[in-house]
Amino acid sequence: MPIEGVLLIINSMLLILGGIVVFMLGMEMMGSNLERAAGKNIRKLMGKAAKNRFTGIGTGAVVTALVNSSSATTVMIVGFVNVGLMTLTQAASVIMGANIGTTISAFIMALSSAGNSYFSVTAIFALIAFIGFVITLVCKKDKVKRIGNILEGVGLIFLGFNIMSGAVNSMLANGDISSAVQNVFIAIGLGKQTLTWEVIVLFLLGAALTAMMQSSAALTAIVIALATPDPASGVSLISLQMAMCIILGANVGTCFTSVLSSMGATVNAKRAAMVHLLFNVSGCIIFLFPVAFAGKYIAVFLDKIVPDTEWQIAIFHMFFNLVTTLLLLPFVKWLVKLACLIVPEKKTESVQKSTFEILDERLLKTPAIAVGQVRKEIVTMGNLAFTNYKRAMDMLVSGNMEGKEQFAETEDKINALNKYITQFLIKLSFQEISETDEKKVSSFYHVTSDMERIGDYAENITEYAERLIGLNASFSSHALEEISIMDKHITELYKNVELAFSNHDLSFMRKIEEEEEATDAMCKTMQQSHIRRTDEGRCSPEAGAVFLQLAVNLERIGDHMYNIANSLKIYVDEIVKAS
Repeated sequence: MPIEGVLLIINSMLLILGGIVVFMLGMEMMGSNLERAAGKNIRKLMGKAAKNRFTGIGTGAVVTALVNSSSATTVMIVGFVNVGLMTLTQAASVIMGANIGTTISAFIMALSSAGNSYFSVTAIFALIAFIGFVITLVCKKDKVKRIGNILEGVGLIFLGFNIMSGAVNSMLANGDISSAVQNVFIAIGLGKQTLTWEVIVLFLLGAALTAMMQSSAALTAIVIALATPDPASGVSLISLQMAMCIILGANVGTCFTSVLSSMGATVNAKRAAMVHLLFNVSGCIIFLFPVAFAGKYIAVFLDKIVPDTEWQIAIFHMFFNLVTTLLLLPFVKWLVKLACLIVPEKKTESVQKSTFEILDERLLKTPAIAVGQVRKEIVTMGNLAFTNYKRAMDMLVSGNMEGKEQFAETEDKINALNKYITQFLIKLSFQEISETDEKKVSSFYHVTSDMERIGDYAENITEYAERLIGLNASFSSHALEEISIMDKHITELYKNVELAFSNHDLSFMRKIEEEEEATDAMCKTMQQSHIRRTDEGRCSPEAGAVFLQLAVNLERIGDHMYNIANSLKIYVDEIVKAS
């Protein structure tokens, strides 16, 4: 081959690599911004997946079409199964839908080759990318910028594919190069019209390349570029039959991402990844033999439906996933059972979920859902803090310290949760999240701190109980009555705060403010009553000192509870407007 041909091959290969980069950047930019824009809707869609298999398939297809990546969807699903948001059976149907949704990428690529020599679709989308760039440059609002980023991403997808197809066409235009490539394929047995063992080679190649790139869409783009004939000569680097084999392999290779994401997760999360692998492998087994022995007839049939190779590949990709879903849908429970057999429950693994698994880092890929999970975990932390408060009050009033060990265990959990939630919030704050979610994350830092402080004051109360026992001192009946009244106000305050925080409901604020004011007033009453009892000689100095400190601690617990409820005002109004 002349030196000019070698240089053309090098130049084209570099352009193909650059096209892949631009294409994947566009996919990431469009998918991630659509995902953030539709964060709440994704959460609602995932909630609907629990209804039945068909809604699960629809959910998986829609979510994958939105984020433009079946790998991203399956990683989400693994995360949801890991934290208990989704059962394994529900996950199976959503995974099937994700495989259907990912075929939209092939149709986008097929669309990019439409148009004529004077004005192509790619040129239109190049303009769209520029408009998106201008929007992100000029506008300051996050929502508008996100729209700009989506437009940029869409444009880059088409530009990236156009670069790849252009580089392949430039090689095909050179007769020496196209002849050399065809001779290489024939020499290794990949140039035949009817493939046999070569199907396995191409299948494994597709699986390996997809696993390396972690994107079946990127490999599909390359396959379409290689299989599309040169407009002038009508020659392509690979046949449609070869393209179909690689596409089948890509469907298995895309499972690598979900399998990788399940490492270190719960058994059920690993089983969800296994269901994904079993589904795709089963589909490939069903299709591999027809493609191997009747591929040329399938190619002729597709050629009659639509003449363009890129559309033929997109149709085959869609047909493969639709037929596989229809065939395997009745056997969802069997797939789940098989996954359970392959990934058995470990005897050493605790049946109970770790309190920290609800904040699985896989959820960071869907920030809107991650924010919701943080809120749930903060509620859990608050319940632990309030439980310890009540436990401390029981020990103080009864003088029975039997609950001290359980108190200490709960306090350790509160401290660990505080640290874990804070670390998760830091990671979450680095994600691109909506303005409302950003305010929530900022608020959650303070709420978590308030919860932890309630636990600390409960610890102080436990120490007061121990001090009274050590001093052989006790409170008078009047003092115990005042403590009981204060406790009732704090208990009522916490009930309303929990309802307000859990439900994003500011209608509880009036009751919360009343109870918080009541704790302030009761603190003053307790202090004044203490002075009167001391003057009358009805209170020992030892018990009196503890009583005064107790009153202040109880009042501060009320303050922290009020702070938690008050933090809702930062973002609840925006949630109401959005709904």
